[in-house]
Amino acid sequence: MIPVLLILIPLLAGIIGFMAKNQSKNIAWLASIASLAVMLYAICIPTCACNFNFQKEWLPGIGSSFHLGLDGLGKILCLLTAFAFPIIFLATSERTYKNEGNFFALMLLAQAGLMGVFLALDGLVFYFFWELALIPVYFLCSSWGGEKRIAATFKFFIYTFLGSLLMLVALIYLSNKTPGASFELQDFYRLQLSGKEQYWLFGLMFAAFAIKMPIFPFHTWQPDVYDQAPTATTMVLSAIMVKMGLFGVIRWLIPVFPNAATYAANAIIVFAIIGILYASLIAIKQDNIKKLVAYSSIAHIGLMCAVLFTGNSMGHEGVVMQMFNHGINILGLWIVVDIIERKTGIKNMSALGGLAKTAPSLAILFVIIALANIALPLTNAFVGEFLMFNALYQYNLWAAVFAGIAIILAAVYTLGMIQKVFYGKSKEATAGFTDITINEKVALVIIVLFILVMGVFSGPLLQIANNNFAGIN
Repeated sequence: MIPVLLILIPLLAGIIGFMAKNQSKNIAWLASIASLAVMLYAICIPTCACNFNFQKEWLPGIGSSFHLGLDGLGKILCLLTAFAFPIIFLATSERTYKNEGNFFALMLLAQAGLMGVFLALDGLVFYFFWELALIPVYFLCSSWGGEKRIAATFKFFIYTFLGSLLMLVALIYLSNKTPGASFELQDFYRLQLSGKEQYWLFGLMFAAFAIKMPIFPFHTWQPDVYDQAPTATTMVLSAIMVKMGLFGVIRWLIPVFPNAATYAANAIIVFAIIGILYASLIAIKQDNIKKLVAYSSIAHIGLMCAVLFTGNSMGHEGVVMQMFNHGINILGLWIVVDIIERKTGIKNMSALGGLAKTAPSLAILFVIIALANIALPLTNAFVGEFLMFNALYQYNLWAAVFAGIAIILAAVYTLGMIQKVFYGKSKEATAGFTDITINEKVALVIIVLFILVMGVFSGPLLQIANNNFAGIN
């Protein structure tokens, strides 16, 4: 029943939030804490199918059952989701929203959708939750975003709708190829598809996952949406939702189409590395701090995508670790960006400066998070990034060299951001900047503790990721 609870808690809380608008913020808090408690309990108890596998008849006429399962990979991403939402609510508690009830209700529905994506073991259930996660985000961006939110949201809708449609076509075709027309993931794994079938079905599903990550050249929706969306929603998109694409590649793409994945690996790795360098160079030239963080995220996700197609098991372990650690680090960056934007109304770094003088606590915490984002040794991202670069090196020396250039570029734009925002002379907009509130400080301190602890003790995360049971690969 644990998988059901992880979906049911935010789903019911979101529905109640629409009706009890005045209490929606409190409901969101309680639901997010309850989800985290369930997830922590799931990690602590012994692994067995009776606790983590749920299957009931759903749509027998078309071969679909409501099948959920929580294996090691699912635990990592559900833990990230369960951890992120209460931190987001805590860090943005100073924000006020029009129609607050609807805002928090939609955030909870997005959480329910994300949990469902990471738990689904049936193709139609996977698609259902994929859409459930996207629809609330569309309304959050279009209703509570910035001045240019309509254009940004429309681009987001077109990209994701087309990707979802392509994936649905592939899932229906796969179902019709299985004995008994089943949507079961294990039945998909057992399919013996011809080379031609693998190639075009791989293309359909990879397009959907590539848009969601996003990687070059499917990335163009991301910077505008991250810039225009309410920052709490951007945190969900950047810390968790981009992992849907990587998760899809690991669980639904490579195991179902192994030959096509091998055939397309070189091309995907090349495009991913181009995207890493492209995003890093644009980040260096950015003045808008929100877009800088957005392009930084594109570079990190591009590296993870490239490593997945090396076929290196050590690299895959690094990707799983990095999905979690990137989510923690990017969440911390967005919290700081939100604090700065809320207090100054400014996103351009050229108009900022000297914040370390007026907000020393914020400066110290931000520097640690920013250094973790570039995988400084003894921070949480170092081990995963080391494993990923080792996998790339074993796959192709030049792939590792060109991807490695991104480490230097990341240091350039990250240190430049720290210098421009927190040091130098105070500007007019930052002269009256005050230090962070207790809620903001607690949220950032928790993230920093994760960064430092996971930088030294990374073994438990790998143990969770490798903790599977019969019925889930």
